[in-house]
Amino acid sequence: MELGVSGKVAIITGAARGIGAGMARAFAAEGTKVLIADISETVEETARAIAVGGHSVTGVVADVTNPDDVNRLIEAAVGEYGRLDILVNNAGFPRDGYISNLTVTDWDSVMDVCLKGAFLCTRASIKHMSQNSYGRIINISSRAHLGNPGQSNYSAAKAGLLGFTRAIALESGKFGITSNAIAPGYIRTELIAALPNSAAITERALALTPIKRPGEIDDIASAALFLASERAGYITGEVLHVTGGRYG
Repeated sequence: MELGVSGKVAIITGAARGIGAGMARAFAAEGTKVLIADISETVEETARAIAVGGHSVTGVVADVTNPDDVNRLIEAAVGEYGRLDILVNNAGFPRDGYISNLTVTDWDSVMDVCLKGAFLCTRASIKHMSQNSYGRIINISSRAHLGNPGQSNYSAAKAGLLGFTRAIALESGKFGITSNAIAPGYIRTELIAALPNSAAITERALALTPIKRPGEIDDIASAALFLASERAGYITGEVLHVTGGRYG
């Protein structure tokens, strides 16, 4: 199936590893020119690894909560490739704790990266996309938007991202720009595998998931490719749950 993403220019944040890196690999394999951003300097190594075989991938060290870094990232894409077509707001992380023990720093850091980062990157991207009357904005939310114990900060941030997604869809449709979200469920990543209670987490997730296997990074990458594709041109303001059927 021709997706229509070959030759397009994409930025993916939080892409030094895990789901972000997996999406970058998938987009690059389809011929998309990709800039991956992360606060970690390992993003440059990740970019070089994906670029093997002739793919066009560049790594940029950037903090998505810093407006100057974000502007530099967007201008790097436009300066190198002449345009920006796709933005994937993937940067985010949990900092868990029950509300009685949650610190202001725990709250603010999660909100800043998940929500402020998406706001800054989207704001800086919209003007370039609207000039070309084309754009795809994809926000990586989480099944946690439904609420998870011990994750009031993360759940609130990921729920907020859905409201943000729909507001941008309403604002930007007239410019040929779509705005959608993906809500992953339990996805097997190196971060999860490294946790000391990884086996227990997996067992509990599978018990609650109709499809009895862990989600894979490629499952999220495939969803992102679809939402970025020409096939999804009349879909906007939606949230695609990639959870194996798990909602609770």
